[in-house]
Amino acid sequence: MQIYKILSVLLEYPDQELLDHLPELRTEIAKSPDIDIAEKDALRKFLEHLANTPLTGLQADYVKTFDLTPEHSLHLTHHLFGDDNDKNRGPALIDLGELYKDYGVKVMTNELPDYLPLILEFAAMLDDNEAMVFLADAKKVLKVLTDNLNKAGSPYAAPLAIVESRATLTRLAA
Repeated sequence: MQIYKILSVLLEYPDQELLDHLPELRTEIAKSPDIDIAEKDALRKFLEHLANTPLTGLQADYVKTFDLTPEHSLHLTHHLFGDDNDKNRGPALIDLGELYKDYGVKVMTNELPDYLPLILEFAAMLDDNEAMVFLADAKKVLKVLTDNLNKAGSPYAAPLAIVESRATLTRLAA
């Protein structure tokens, strides 16, 4: 589903390429029937933030938000198991990596399999129902992460809130 690909791109470390593609992202968001009005509005505001902030400011904020604040980590198993030494985190990462392989996905990044933009890339490959079920497994973690970003007043809370709202099985009934 295209929304997950867009969210994945928006949650990556910002670079000039992202800023260069903001007009295309705006167009894709505006014309997508899979993105509801509230989501479009939130994404439009987030894109405005990206467009109106110097790249170095965006990069500094990203590092401060996601790399230097453990409560905001985009590595989802961190929120479940804590630091890298937890004996349960390793098997969870292996299981997730195996799931990607089962779907024929070859991960071409140095990131761990639980990195949210990578998870969203994977969700974008799934059909709508599969993606919702897959993300629903992370609902509690996504809620904690979204709440933490909201408390910090981070603009990244908006795209995270969209991911969280879509990570629910109740959307299947709609």
